[in-house]
Amino acid sequence: MMGFILRAVLAAAGLWLATQWVPGVHVDTPTTLLIAGLLLGVVNAIVRPIAFILTLPITLITLGLFLFVLNAAMVALVAWMLPGFHLASFGAALLTAIIVWIVGWLGSGFIGKRGFEKYQRG
Repeated sequence: MMGFILRAVLAAAGLWLATQWVPGVHVDTPTTLLIAGLLLGVVNAIVRPIAFILTLPITLITLGLFLFVLNAAMVALVAWMLPGFHLASFGAALLTAIIVWIVGWLGSGFIGKRGFEKYQRG
């Protein structure tokens, strides 16, 4: 559970960076930002695997590049579901997905697969 919460905070941090760097991405309140991070984690855990399997042929044909589109679609789905999280275009969603991915990748190097367990084992 702690790993999920940490990853949701990382997603929220990535979304915050996207609001600063990407034109067309806007979040009304900090609370909405945290909820968007949690919701993005839930969407990535439930919807994304199903969408990945359904789009596997096109992902293979594009040598994995379609995963960027799939990640952008997950960000757009969160923006559609959550009032207060606004995306102006699919391009903004794509750049937001890339930023969230980079922040999550960097954060995973620090927190490990399940949280801070690699620092707790002395």
